[in-house]
Amino acid sequence: MTTGERWWDEPLPPAAYAASKVPLITAYFWIIKLLTTAMGEATSDYMVRAMNPVIAVCLGAIGFAISMVLQFRAKRYVPWIYWLAVAMVAVFGTMAADVLHIKFHIPYAASTVFFAVVLTVVFILWYRSEGTLSIHSIRTPRRELFYWTTVLSTFALGTATGDLTARTLGLGYLASGFLFTVAIAVPLVAHWRFGMNPILAFWIAYVLTRPVGASFADYVAFPQSVGGLNAGHGTVALFLTFLIVIFVGYVTVTRKDVEEVAEVTSSAARSRHRRDVPQRDEEYWRGPQRAEEDRRGPQRDGGYRRGRTEEYRRGPQRAEEYRRGPRRDGEYRHPPRSQHRDRRRFEEPPRRARRYEESPYEAGPFDEEEGQPPQGFFAWDER
Repeated sequence: MTTGERWWDEPLPPAAYAASKVPLITAYFWIIKLLTTAMGEATSDYMVRAMNPVIAVCLGAIGFAISMVLQFRAKRYVPWIYWLAVAMVAVFGTMAADVLHIKFHIPYAASTVFFAVVLTVVFILWYRSEGTLSIHSIRTPRRELFYWTTVLSTFALGTATGDLTARTLGLGYLASGFLFTVAIAVPLVAHWRFGMNPILAFWIAYVLTRPVGASFADYVAFPQSVGGLNAGHGTVALFLTFLIVIFVGYVTVTRKDVEEVAEVTSSAARSRHRRDVPQRDEEYWRGPQRAEEDRRGPQRDGGYRRGRTEEYRRGPQRAEEYRRGPRRDGEYRHPPRSQHRDRRRFEEPPRRARRYEESPYEAGPFDEEEGQPPQGFFAWDER
């Protein structure tokens, strides 16, 4: 601050809203999401068959933990970090669903119901805590934690649901893939043509992308004896990983799925400052109602006062008493200045009357009675 410059005239850096930690919902988002679901299914099946299942699950958990650390440490959405986290969630979520069936012999129907209940509980806790389930509101650590817990639950639920239709119900992987493709189109069309709630439509489609990708990946990878094309899980996983790298590199270069950070120094905001100097956005830090009171002052007598007012410091009732004085015996303790002269005139004897009481007035030639002041001369004293 330079000499003679007031503190409110000092330029402040322009404030920006917290950056989003997730991509914009575009066609590229759904393409990469489907590729990661298929890649996660193929990678999980390859790892548990190529090595000890316990070691495979531990490696999947380590990869999941590393990706989560990178994602939470990032200040904003970074494409390769975000999609690495989604891919690791796909691998680990598949393993979590398969472990319940292979290791603990829990039927796919029971695991499907279990993961559906888990997802419902996460949604309820998220909504009661934050008041929204929108993916566009992922700007705080707590909402991001709810978001990734939801994503992990959707992957586990989708894996169990796909295996339920393909194996338990006997539809096969190809038929299950087409079934869930039709199912995923229902909320998209309902939102596009019939005005379905966008948040509900998004999460229904998000859950269904998992069985769609996993069913087609299993159909290509599994041998023909179980209804597949016998391409191999390792080959499918490598090919899908290559496609994911291409699409993630493309959105990284073009920034088509990056939400630009909105600056708050708009022309309307600038007009509120002296010398057109931007300041930190009060609506963002204090909320719109308190920010409006800070800028203009609360309403008093039909107008606004700038700066801090008595209403702001003391509250409206104490501010009114401070301005006019509290009532006492039907009057005000601190009447306006114009009333002091009238009260002194009626409550105190005039100066001449006090002089007369101390030393009697000597009778003059116009007195009616000896020793009395002339009538009418001090008549105003008797009013």
